[in-house]
Amino acid sequence: MKREGEILIISQVYPPDPAAVGQYIADAADELAGRGWRVRVLTADRGYDDPGLQFPSREEANGIRIDRLPWSSLGKRSLGIRLVGMVSFLAQAFLRGLGTRDLRAICVSTSPPMAGAVAWLIAALRRVPLVYWVMDLNPDQAVASRQVRAGSPLVRLFAMVNARVLRDAASVIALDRFMADRLRAKSVPLRRLAIIPPWPLDHRLSPRPLVGNPFRRRHGLDGKFVVMYSGNHSLVHPLDTLLAVARELRHEPHLSFVLVGGGVAKAPFEAAERRGELRNLVLLPYQPLDEVATSLSAADLQVVVMGDAMVGCVHPCKFYGALAVGRPVMLIGPAECHVTDVFRRADCGWRHAHGDVAGIVARLRRLAQPESARELAAKARAGLQALEDGLSRDRLRRHWGNVFEDAIAEGG
Repeated sequence: MKREGEILIISQVYPPDPAAVGQYIADAADELAGRGWRVRVLTADRGYDDPGLQFPSREEANGIRIDRLPWSSLGKRSLGIRLVGMVSFLAQAFLRGLGTRDLRAICVSTSPPMAGAVAWLIAALRRVPLVYWVMDLNPDQAVASRQVRAGSPLVRLFAMVNARVLRDAASVIALDRFMADRLRAKSVPLRRLAIIPPWPLDHRLSPRPLVGNPFRRRHGLDGKFVVMYSGNHSLVHPLDTLLAVARELRHEPHLSFVLVGGGVAKAPFEAAERRGELRNLVLLPYQPLDEVATSLSAADLQVVVMGDAMVGCVHPCKFYGALAVGRPVMLIGPAECHVTDVFRRADCGWRHAHGDVAGIVARLRRLAQPESARELAAKARAGLQALEDGLSRDRLRRHWGNVFEDAIAEGG
């Protein structure tokens, strides 16, 4: 294939913003650039979670040109503020996309949710193939989390537009078999549907010892059994069970709960901290990208949460980072989801249902004992082997690149 023309990628988030979607987009852009494509990324000029962070308006390196659009990420203080930022970003992206010279193909994800519609319109007007990378599925997610009513006019309109994007995309990439099932139910042809799980985001993620970890030392965690939840604190992944567990164990000083990241579901933990209820709680913001490996490695056990109704709508991307740094995982979520699929292939963690506070408390008390060190290490090794066997960053990125180039070849 002649790698001529420019690939346009539309995503509201992109590094150095720490949001996971942006990091995957950056990896995809790097994969395409490494194959010889010229890549242009349209993104926001401010942080998605923290609009106080401002990034350079334009950068260019290694075949990737990054154009950051002003007034396109205004923070998450309210739904209205988020909508204004989204509309501003999409309007600018549409005009910039139409004016992109030598456009060969478009890649779009689901940040913001209506980005697919804008990319579809550009692709239709410019007559180029569109690759739709479905990181989360809306309006399904909003309906399942009861943020909107299933039969509302807005939901019907969104579903109609999204169905058109899915129908016309040259390729649709789902993150797991459950998401693929939902997409097939929306009449996405099997021949245009690929399943590519996310990969560990940082090639620097690798197993590191607990002893001497600077993150543990900096936050007073040495000598403690650290249970960590790291990433987006979203309402679609309810954290109330984890909060109840922390309350039950608040008088056991050798156990510490560390929450890293941001989101509205973090508020109950912040309130408990302000009231002085939980002395075993450490709350921290998103860590700089070059320190993520150190922070993830500071945990004895990583927690992944999946909302029961969210299977197939969203995907637990934080799971892979935990495996990559050699830490066992505790899933709080349904018996049937992508994480339990991996657990069945590789015995790298434990699963508890939402509400099973007593079961989780008993397990944590046991795992915090010195005699459980061998069991924890065995789970960690199994997770690393699972990555090596089919979830490695290099293998999945290469697969993603092949799917994208196949879409270009067929679209051309």
